Amino acid sequence: MDLLSKGPGFAHLYADASLPEFSTDQFNALPPHVWPMNAHRDDDGQVAIAGVRLVDLANKYGTPLMVVDEDDFRARCRAMADAFDGPGHVHYASKAFLTVGIARWVASEGLCLDVASDGELDVALRAGFPPERITVHGNNKLDSTLTKAVQAGVGHIVIDSRQEVDRLGKIARDAGVRQEVLIRVTPGVHADTHEFIATSHEDQKFGLSLACGAAKDAVLAAMDYDSLAVAGLHCHVGSQVFDADGFSLAAERLLGLMADLHHQLGRYGSDGGVEKKDVKDSLDILDLGGGYGIAYSASDSPLDVRSVADDLKARVHKAAHDLHFDPPTLMVEPGRAIAGPSTVTVYTVGTIKDVPTDERSTRRYLAVDGGMSDNIRPALYNAHYDGRVINRLMHGNPIPTRLVGSHCESGDILVEDGIYPDDIEVGDRIALAGTGAYCFSMSSRYNMFCRPAVVAVRDGHERVMVRRETIDDLLALDEDC
Repeated sequence: MDLLSKGPGFAHLYADASLPEFSTDQFNALPPHVWPMNAHRDDDGQVAIAGVRLVDLANKYGTPLMVVDEDDFRARCRAMADAFDGPGHVHYASKAFLTVGIARWVASEGLCLDVASDGELDVALRAGFPPERITVHGNNKLDSTLTKAVQAGVGHIVIDSRQEVDRLGKIARDAGVRQEVLIRVTPGVHADTHEFIATSHEDQKFGLSLACGAAKDAVLAAMDYDSLAVAGLHCHVGSQVFDADGFSLAAERLLGLMADLHHQLGRYGSDGGVEKKDVKDSLDILDLGGGYGIAYSASDSPLDVRSVADDLKARVHKAAHDLHFDPPTLMVEPGRAIAGPSTVTVYTVGTIKDVPTDERSTRRYLAVDGGMSDNIRPALYNAHYDGRVINRLMHGNPIPTRLVGSHCESGDILVEDGIYPDDIEVGDRIALAGTGAYCFSMSSRYNMFCRPAVVAVRDGHERVMVRRETIDDLLALDEDC
């Protein structure tokens, strides 16, 4: 839902035929916890980010257009690094949003990088990202991917299946290296999120089950290879999570597995502590993945990174102490929480229709020149976004509004149940906030729409990060046979 359909006073919108009190001032405002940190509306109604007006960018580069606040992105990198005791403990999840430029931002902020495919690894290496700070993920890595990662000298590879232990062990042996690995564990924790982005329950494709012993067997099998060094355990409880409960429960279960393994390996000393000197398999990293939520509408509460991090670290330290551990090195993998709020997508309003919903009510449909090809998340996850007119101030009366795309699908909806002013016109520019995570990454060429350009803004200047795709780009791949 759009923020105005969720905010105070709008809860009974569909309970009767009357609309609640509507404030155009509220619509014209930009919620600071949803929009990029350097976004503001000028007195004439124009919205700018980092001193660059969005309308000027739209006129120059066309729409749809993705605009990234570079300082916002970098500030979120630093906030995560500060909360989790240093940039080396934070791996940016590149699947959220990756370009060569973004990889370089992450590198310059000192963070590590997660990649989950051949292509993401290629982009990272093209960007000159230090390979020793790269971790390679994936539930179905090809031998060619594993070989490329080993030869590049990546820091860690996350093993996701028992077969992968043997395949990677042989590849590393043939390359004459000892590859550090993490074992991905599914600890059976059910995060409170959409079922498609919950990744820690047992019945799904990722990782090795803790409950049935598959995770432990994989760890022991990897330890048998001289060419592999088991650095620790990994898990991911899901996405768009706002508190430490799921993470801490997963941590407790993984720490229990660590304790079990250290006992079996005879690493406990007479004082009950773990002795790990001069061992190949340190088993002292606990990577709890990402999934930290962001505010998509004004009524959403933004994530307090510091409090969640402090809470999580305290729980991990206590659980480790109870198991006679020195606390493991804690790693996290934020993607959405860094990239999401830094970016907006600008569209141009086209067709406007008023459609009767019953005998007394009408819904307005605003069609824009993009949609599910540049933002599939509303169709896929019922995701909601904050949409605002960014070229002028609005003064109209409220009307139930659905913001839709231009694709040949009735489900091509960007904002399903919004309250927008009725003076929006053809040619107005509307921007959706919080589109930095998974929109560009999941974009498609459906209906032969071309992917949008990505422009970064900073200190009053713009820089094209990714040029707009053209029909010539699409046709260049088409063999005339």
